[in-house]
Amino acid sequence: MASDRVLTVSRAMAEAIGQEMRTDPNVFVMGEDIGAYGGIFGATQGLLEEFGEERVRDTPISETAFIGAGVGAAMSGMRPIVELMFVDFFGVCMDAIYNMAAKNIYFSGGHFKVPLVIMTATGGGYCDAGQHSQTLHATFAHMPGLKVVAPSNAYDAKGLMISAIRDDSPVLYMFHKGLQGLVWMASPEGAATGVPEESYTVPFGEAKVVRPGNDVTIVTLSMMVHRALEAAETLAGEGIDAEVIDLRTLVPLDREKVLRSVAKTGRLVVVDEDYQSFGVTAEIIASVAETDPAMLKAAPRRVAYPDIPIPYSRPMEQFALPNAKKIADAVRQTLDLKKAA
Repeated sequence: MASDRVLTVSRAMAEAIGQEMRTDPNVFVMGEDIGAYGGIFGATQGLLEEFGEERVRDTPISETAFIGAGVGAAMSGMRPIVELMFVDFFGVCMDAIYNMAAKNIYFSGGHFKVPLVIMTATGGGYCDAGQHSQTLHATFAHMPGLKVVAPSNAYDAKGLMISAIRDDSPVLYMFHKGLQGLVWMASPEGAATGVPEESYTVPFGEAKVVRPGNDVTIVTLSMMVHRALEAAETLAGEGIDAEVIDLRTLVPLDREKVLRSVAKTGRLVVVDEDYQSFGVTAEIIASVAETDPAMLKAAPRRVAYPDIPIPYSRPMEQFALPNAKKIADAVRQTLDLKKAA
């Protein structure tokens, strides 16, 4: 579905929430600074003026309290959207997320639904240091009972948000702060996209081939989609044709699209801004190896954040972050091209 109207990711998210609030009176939003301020990453801008304080609720600085309240509201028939300002703050409300939201459908034998959306900011690159810069995709994807989505552009951001609000299970909606299109934080050119005015959904569990190719498969999500596309453009100048897959959702995970691509290309590079060990990169590689390792012509490679606390220092942080050069170098390694660009 194409549109000539271009929105930033933050505006697409706010539009999706507003449309669902107009349609369903059970939808409401709460979190820190989501009212008059409009959310520090712009995802609730304009909602307070339209829907008022009953449905757009600023909360005290107590993640344990408002995530727990969100679980209770969801189990009571409401459809809350709760903003956890930074994903790094999950530690103070993990009991509410995992021991309540994720498990209560199972614990109740299916008698209760938990239609809760927890939207939270991820990603580094802005000198926010180790308590405000993590990505943590794998932390939540590892937990049975949670659905996990991570859009890379405005079109997907709106469609995935509407799908998340309508879902009867708890959804972690993980948006990268560097993709929001805020005036004080530069975004990649491809993050803002055409977005239809009408309501639409992007189904969970459907990855997207954002760049077709025949020589190597690059699997990634969120901000790293843009870094992978930058790498693919560089590689194209060297005669290397890279296919880039945007996972869009981690739970459910579209393994089939990945497997079809790797069966075609025979080479695999997985990229994630989350930590390298025990993460999404390993899960994708394991999925290929468990299905048919013979489809690989070379050892798979992964590009991720090293297993270190995220530095505050800009040069140190940039050194550690995955980037287009690291991705291109990993591709060259799968092709046994020793020379790095």
